[in-house]
Amino acid sequence: MKPTDTSNPEYFHKVVDCQYACPAHTPVPEYIRLIAAQRYSDAYMINWYSNVFPGVLGRTCDRPCEPACRRVRVESEPVAICRLKRVAADNKDDIRSRLPEIPQKKNGKRIALIGAGPASLTVARDLAPLGYSIDIYDNQFAGGGMMRSQIPSFRLPIGVLDEEVNYILDMGVNATFDVQVDSLRDILAKDYDAVFIGTGAPRGKGLNLPGLEDARDHVHLGIDWLASVAFEHTNRIGKRVLVLGGGNTAMDCCRTSKRLGGDDVRVVVRSPFEDMKASPWEKEDAMHEGIPIYNNHVPREIVVEGGALKGMLFEKVEAHYDEDGKRSLVPTGEDLVFMEADDVLMAIGQENAFPWIERDLGIEFDQWDMPVVDRVTFQSGNPRVFFGGDAAFGPENIITAVAHGHQAAISIDLLCRGESVAQRPAPRTNLASQKMGVHEWTYDNAVAPDPRYLVPLAPLDKTLADRKMEVELGFDQDTGYKEAERCLNCDVQTVFEELRCIECDACVDICPTDCITFAANGEEDELRTRLSAPAGNLAQDLYVSDSLPTQRVMVKDENVCLHCGLCAERCPTGAWDMQKFLYNVNGTLA
Repeated sequence: MKPTDTSNPEYFHKVVDCQYACPAHTPVPEYIRLIAAQRYSDAYMINWYSNVFPGVLGRTCDRPCEPACRRVRVESEPVAICRLKRVAADNKDDIRSRLPEIPQKKNGKRIALIGAGPASLTVARDLAPLGYSIDIYDNQFAGGGMMRSQIPSFRLPIGVLDEEVNYILDMGVNATFDVQVDSLRDILAKDYDAVFIGTGAPRGKGLNLPGLEDARDHVHLGIDWLASVAFEHTNRIGKRVLVLGGGNTAMDCCRTSKRLGGDDVRVVVRSPFEDMKASPWEKEDAMHEGIPIYNNHVPREIVVEGGALKGMLFEKVEAHYDEDGKRSLVPTGEDLVFMEADDVLMAIGQENAFPWIERDLGIEFDQWDMPVVDRVTFQSGNPRVFFGGDAAFGPENIITAVAHGHQAAISIDLLCRGESVAQRPAPRTNLASQKMGVHEWTYDNAVAPDPRYLVPLAPLDKTLADRKMEVELGFDQDTGYKEAERCLNCDVQTVFEELRCIECDACVDICPTDCITFAANGEEDELRTRLSAPAGNLAQDLYVSDSLPTQRVMVKDENVCLHCGLCAERCPTGAWDMQKFLYNVNGTLA
């Protein structure tokens, strides 16, 4: 194998598994160390520069970072990265003095943002400090988009959302709410230098079942119903409620129904339980509140008698998987299952709707009526029009929308400066030694098994009686500290310098995971089999040195290294060093 090019910023970025998995590339270990040091405002700002909404995401993020967490290699439970984000948000001081200054004199460029959801707000946050004039148009009465209309208050208190949305709107952004944009041509005619479309996926999918027309008054699309509840147009529901669907929207629908008067609330999903799209913790929360989930039931008919909704019929199925893992649902042949219902909520998916975008503006649409958008620049066929969030590639999540917003802001800035949007700025990185003395480092790294701490919940009887009472109480400072100490500091890299190595193998002897090997070089597939511990995870790289005096090479398996620093502490010549790696690719803010 060739020596590893550690000057490539993407190499060490990939080793920081949590940050690498985060769409917005939040420097997770950095802010967790700050929490352990009780520097909550500093931890909050580290988050704010990357993910924009730490208080919101500390409660609602889909947590792509956690399955990637290196702590899983030690034990089954990752660090509670998401909930630690909330610790920073809950315990910070007033951070308004830390926010970027907004130039009084603008740069002469005007940007329109359609929709005030997380993607658009991120674009505004990144561009306003550069002197851009920002106009936001949204059909809701306040900013936040789906964060306001789709996430129930018992998961995301309105005060938390308002605080973080207003940090951005107070940057001199001109926000026009309660207005429905019905023509992109009209927006473009206002001579904006760029237009960003972040309108989300506003249309819910339904099922055209027998009986639907007769029962329409009691059959609701999940996202529309949640919005109606959020805006307080709806405050009750029938005693018997069927929620169709297995995603997070379905979980929000069933839990909200329980708070609005539903006694017998059931989730009915066509897939097996383990195939449901809802996050595992969302399913756990629903079941904790006494909501059963009926899997492998396919909706067949809405039953109406005497003009009144009585319930639904479902066909029981079994999931069969072929050799490629493709699933098919096969009927079991049993009788149809009848379930009573006063109301039915359909939460089976969302889709985009762009009837307001004229088809002669240079924007190409694909076979699913989605705009054709560059996945790097987020630019459409019309060079002045950009898309992001769910409006770009379909329904995702808040953190992905934020990542889109960062990259779209870079593109808009490049466009307005007359530069190519394809020439992306290099990530900002550095490596800094953490050594303070012979046996002292600037960080702690306890690698012993340490069970994940549970987030306390408010009493069930109280939360079910008040749809605005937050269910999760969050970690207190002591528990937050203990959970933060579980982090293995994966951004503190083991950096090897061949010229200092005397091949004494002391690092091999002391390594607790046998991740270091000195061996003759070879092709990667073969070399992986000759290491101290065979390196079977091909998704993780091998760190390979240049040839040493004995013609051996140092090989370290990044998959099982715990960044404990014992190799660097034991090395008599300083060939190993622990160096903190920072990586920032999140838009226009430094």
